[in-house]
Amino acid sequence: MTTFTTDTPLRRAHVEPAAFNQIALAHGGGGQLTDVLLNSTVLPRLDNTILSDLLDAGVIGQRIGALALTIDSYVVEPLFFPGGDIGRLAICGTVNDLAVSGARPLGVALAMILCEGLPRAVLERVLDSIRAAAAEAEVHVVTGDTKVIERGDAAGIYLTTAGVGRIPPGRRLHPEHVQPGDVLIVNGPIGEHGLAVMLAREMPEVKSVLRSDAAPLAGLVGLLLRRVPEVVFMRDPTRGGLAGVAADLAARCGWHVALEESHIPIRPEARHAAEMLGLDPLDIANEGKVLVVVRPRDEAAALEALRAHPLGRAACVIGRVEDNRDGRCELYTTIGGRRIVQKPYGEQLPRIC
Repeated sequence: MTTFTTDTPLRRAHVEPAAFNQIALAHGGGGQLTDVLLNSTVLPRLDNTILSDLLDAGVIGQRIGALALTIDSYVVEPLFFPGGDIGRLAICGTVNDLAVSGARPLGVALAMILCEGLPRAVLERVLDSIRAAAAEAEVHVVTGDTKVIERGDAAGIYLTTAGVGRIPPGRRLHPEHVQPGDVLIVNGPIGEHGLAVMLAREMPEVKSVLRSDAAPLAGLVGLLLRRVPEVVFMRDPTRGGLAGVAADLAARCGWHVALEESHIPIRPEARHAAEMLGLDPLDIANEGKVLVVVRPRDEAAALEALRAHPLGRAACVIGRVEDNRDGRCELYTTIGGRRIVQKPYGEQLPRIC
């Protein structure tokens, strides 16, 4: 999920603002072309001190506890897929953007664009899923809007959700706080959301046990922050996957981020599906995962906290920040090699959120 206020990849110095006359699908892919779109078109017109941080939520105010605001749109196809649907995706995505910013979600606004001819049963099913996901996340949909447009393409419904949350005084999770020696932790296996959606859309005849990992992370993150209040930074690796988040982290903090391929959790069925589709699991979107950066002294406590929650039982350390000011992310492979990790260039898996 990407909007220019939340899940947007961070500025990368090596990305040139290439000229373009029309919007392409790849401009919304969470990769380098998204950076081009933002840096050449959006930010020159809308930039301000809050927006320029380009974190998962814009943070407003600091003295009495800051407010975090995030917004996202959802155009996933198909509407329903193993492990989730557009409604669950919308709530989880918005709640997660607030949670990884250190905020406790307070409420969600929902806007629906419905295509003429959409079956009422489909709408009711989506709304039921929204209600269930909101209950799971312990948040309410407090306002909304509905529009209907002429018959068109796609699946017949698009959602936009905005969320607001409160950040306690003194808490500021930011890449600039990252230091050499810091530990990178992920709460479970990666790549399953994007692969589940892709298989459901492109290969419905393929029987797979893969399911989207879409889940609200506020409970998990809240537990972590209570036990480890000095968490350095968090981000949910949605579009662009773990590769995009790790590469952005390295670019923003300026240090060398080293990932251990053998430590990154990937289920065999996800690895097989990625190979079948010709994709790198590191590039594939997740909707129930968080990358956490903590100080070395907090590694054990952070793992214990994450593993105490159902969504973090498979939490593990996947890398560290090294004392090298090159601003790059590198993967140490299982066969002893090394390769630079970059965010995907464009849209590998369109319509996955």
